Formats: sequence, structure tokens, C-alpha cells
Amino acid sequence: MTPGRGRPRSFDRDEALERAMVLFWERGYDAVGTRDLAEAMGIVAPSLYNAFTSKQALFEEAVEAYAQRYGGYIEESLGGGADARRAVTALLSGAARQQTLPDRPAGCLIINGAINHSPAAAEVAEGLRARRAHVAALVERKIQADVDEGRLPRHVDAGHLATYVVLVWQGLSLSARDGATRDDLEAAVRTAMNAWPHPDQPGQD
Repeated sequence: MTPGRGRPRSFDRDEALERAMVLFWERGYDAVGTRDLAEAMGIVAPSLYNAFTSKQALFEEAVEAYAQRYGGYIEESLGGGADARRAVTALLSGAARQQTLPDRPAGCLIINGAINHSPAAAEVAEGLRARRAHVAALVERKIQADVDEGRLPRHVDAGHLATYVVLVWQGLSLSARDGATRDDLEAAVRTAMNAWPHPDQPGQD
């Protein structure tokens, strides 16, 4: 008797998604083919398409899983009531930890997932850019609130300072990919935060 189409999948979808996420994290979107994914996930290509529809859909789900499992430090750092300096320190320190996890690829999937991409992957790259832009917007909002409330000098440009923070955040990921250790990244965070403006710092109003 031939099993019906409604039979349950013969693999653990969450486990397969985790494996795909790690492969994308390690190699990036364009460098991973469907055959690579099926092999890493322990399934055959038809099962991949049945469960996830397409490589792009699988990648987008993998990125969301990554954000939930490994990117929680971002919202925790920037979404609470801490002032901008403490929030940014927590953000960068969290990145230093997350981007050097044992038994996981170095760096950040959201930052490294589609740096050099083919035209066919433009939509994928834009989705990652939108996530990075969201982080930048959260940082800028924190900084602007501190300027408005007098915790930072009035001359501080929130957008420019947020750009600096995001450049450091992204640089940590690239350095981790190049072999920097957690200690290296944490030292870089301390150095970066030495440039943070203080309320009593003189400037032009």
C-alpha cells in the first residue's frame, strides 16, 4: 500500500533548520547550494522543497531562527531603560560574546550572510540590510533620547554617533571571521567606548 501524501515528515524540521542555519552562517547565502543544504540537513532535495519551498525561503527562516536564538542580545541591550552608553556597551559586549561562540561559526549571520552577493540574491541581501538598519535605528533613538534629556551634549549628532556604533558592531563580526578571539573583541569594545562623548565635554551648541 502506498502511503498517502499526508504522512508525517521523516525528519525533525527544527533540527534540519538549525543545520541549515549553521551552514549559511559559515558560508553565506550564495556559497551554499541546494545539494549542500540537503546533505547538511540529512534529507533529500524534494523533502527540502516540500518543507521550506525554496532556498531563499529556507534562508529567510534560518535568519529569523538565528535572530531568535543568537541575536536576543540586541533587543535586550537596546530595548530597555538603560542610557545610550550602557545600552551600546551591552550591545557591543554581547556581539563580542555571540560572534565567538564555541562550536559555532565565527561572526554574525545577519552581517556576513550576503556581503558579496549575486544579482539573484539581491532580495536576500536587502532583507539583511533591513535588519542591520533596524539596529542602527534603535541605537540612534537611544542616543537622541540622551541628547534630548541632557545626558549627552547638545552638539552630538545622534545619526553620526549611531553610524560609528554600527561600524564597530559590524567590524567585530568581520574580525571574528578573521580569527580574533573573544578577548580581542572585548578589548576593542573597551577602546571604542573610550570615544563616547560625556555630558560635560565641551562642544559647539
